[in-house]
Amino acid sequence: MLTLLYSTWDPSTGIHLGPVTLHYYSLMFIFAFGLGFALMTRIYKIDNVNEKYVEPLFTYTLIGTILGARLGHVIFYQPELFKEDFWSVFLPIRTKPELEFTGFSGLASHGATIALIFTTLYYAFKIIKKNPFWVYDRIGIPVALGGAFVRIGNFFNSEIIGKPAPENSPFAILFPQQSSEYGPIVPRYPTQLFEAGGYFLLFILLWILYRYTNKKYQQGWLFGLFFIILWAVRFFVEYLKEPQGDEFIQFAGLNTGQVLSIPFMIAGFVIMFTSKNRMITEEENSKPE
Repeated sequence: MLTLLYSTWDPSTGIHLGPVTLHYYSLMFIFAFGLGFALMTRIYKIDNVNEKYVEPLFTYTLIGTILGARLGHVIFYQPELFKEDFWSVFLPIRTKPELEFTGFSGLASHGATIALIFTTLYYAFKIIKKNPFWVYDRIGIPVALGGAFVRIGNFFNSEIIGKPAPENSPFAILFPQQSSEYGPIVPRYPTQLFEAGGYFLLFILLWILYRYTNKKYQQGWLFGLFFIILWAVRFFVEYLKEPQGDEFIQFAGLNTGQVLSIPFMIAGFVIMFTSKNRMITEEENSKPE
């Protein structure tokens, strides 16, 4: 019997609709992309850019996020899957020890980011025909909000949990449904919520800067800030997280998530510093019409 001295997080797995269960994690992804689509539509309207360009951006973002996040997880944390269960890398199934539908579990934000950079480059040059940083500045806003929803989904799944918390910590939570890979069920930090809170505050900051300052005309400034804060949140929360699979990349006491976050933060500073060379006027901002 679990002690009741701590908060206990033991939710249902999802909404049961007869033989089908709509998992909360999947719902969080739906919310993330649905709100992202609505936000980008609103942003393009504010910028007087034809809203027909939102739909292809949504399509490339969806594909890039899922494929990149899945490949990122396997490459950085579970490379043995390429040999042991190849099809599970690309499809929402497990073939060993038996065929089973699993959904897309095991996703890495670093992989999603890399994939989004390339899909957005294609979109910027071939479809909307704008400087990629113009698109990055705006797509960072819904991505920050989406990241918060994804981490809330992790919280529902009792995954990506924190290290054991001191008994007197106000953040100590028991996760009865935690994976066996985390060891004994003891009070732990809800690191999913720490990250979600950081990403939500980043979303608010970016929205305010976009709406009420002229930084959106300094192409790359908002995106650079997005990179710095997003990956700084990830970097510092990692100190409280349990390892996510095998930590193949470690350096100077830093884990894989922290090491992979550093280049993104450095890139953010460089992009912000050079953004003054990419200023545009309000008229240029609204093209193509």
